[in-house]
Amino acid sequence: MTRLLIIEDNPELVANLYGFFEPLGYVLDDARDGLAGLRMATRNDYDAVLLDLMLPRLDGMTLCRRLREEFQNPVPVLMLTARDPVEDRIEGFALGADDYLVKPFSLMELDARIKALVRRAQGRQVQGTLVWEDLKVDTRVPQASRQGRTIALTPTTHKLLLSLVRAAPDVVKKQALEYLLWGDQPPESGALRTHVHDLRQQLDKKFTPALIETVHGIGWRLTQAPAPGRH
Repeated sequence: MTRLLIIEDNPELVANLYGFFEPLGYVLDDARDGLAGLRMATRNDYDAVLLDLMLPRLDGMTLCRRLREEFQNPVPVLMLTARDPVEDRIEGFALGADDYLVKPFSLMELDARIKALVRRAQGRQVQGTLVWEDLKVDTRVPQASRQGRTIALTPTTHKLLLSLVRAAPDVVKKQALEYLLWGDQPPESGALRTHVHDLRQQLDKKFTPALIETVHGIGWRLTQAPAPGRH
């Protein structure tokens, strides 16, 4: 099954997409504005995202940039637009879009492009697994392993770990992780630190070296093992 997120504010087009793709076996979610779409794209695991450029609350270009830069989310993004200037396409690709389709478009062509994007993305992931150092994280279920030992994660620590692995070795900012878990309404300030502590207990307590590093005043990242002979 291919899980697809549609971020589009035209209800007629959304209905047409559901009518075409669901009988083909796709699992669909949709958001009608950019902020809702960003929240869904960062909280759930999709095989691809269909992203309209002209959206209320947050435009598609900004959404794509935040998805890539803030959340380090590599989900394939296919941009949909009623405009066709070369500058828009260049900007979209520069911000991290994987493909571009101008409205009105053929649903059969859209299906073919989605399949191609998903195949390429699956080639970058091995059977739904992300790997960093001796850590392997299942992208579909809350489970990981280190040094051959299985680690059961909670849904929350799983989301945090996926974000850290996708960004590694770069830092994931505190604000990005708060948005990932709670959107625009994060709880009191200690809640995120509690979840990171829980992840450390699951990931680092029984293993050496520890992987999660705090970058004070900024956020967290996964560390790399020293190269042989380096101190």
